[in-house]
Amino acid sequence: MDAFVLLGSFLLLMVLGMPVAYALGLSALIGAWWIDIPFDAIMISIASGVNKFSLLAIPFFVLAGAIMAEGGMSRRLVAFASVLVGFVRGGLSLVNILASTFFGAISGSSMADTASIGSVLIPEMEKKVIRAISPRLSPSVVRCRPFLFRPATTR
Repeated sequence: MDAFVLLGSFLLLMVLGMPVAYALGLSALIGAWWIDIPFDAIMISIASGVNKFSLLAIPFFVLAGAIMAEGGMSRRLVAFASVLVGFVRGGLSLVNILASTFFGAISGSSMADTASIGSVLIPEMEKKVIRAISPRLSPSVVRCRPFLFRPATTR
């Protein structure tokens, strides 16, 4: 019965049009209320889950990517990758993947290279041939690249 309350409240909130993240959180609170977990314990576990020092690295990696993009490093990497694979049919997508791989090897963060290379290549891809194929292809290529080649980081 507890699982039905949890899933039912989630599905009801989704049908009502609530965003997925809010629906998950609110249905978890409804489920916890249903099985009589005190809200103090829930809030303590949420706070202890978010209070991690390693989570502080995420915005700093994105900041590093933005600084490198403004400094021109990502444009130079894109130009180098364009020399290597830009002549091939579909070369702009390959340039995106190769430049992101180089940038990920330099910065060590998939998010930083997606932020910096994406700011350079998405407008370029939308101006060129990608527009004729599909207008949503360029952000898809930029978002999928970190899953193809992950930078080697220690945990």
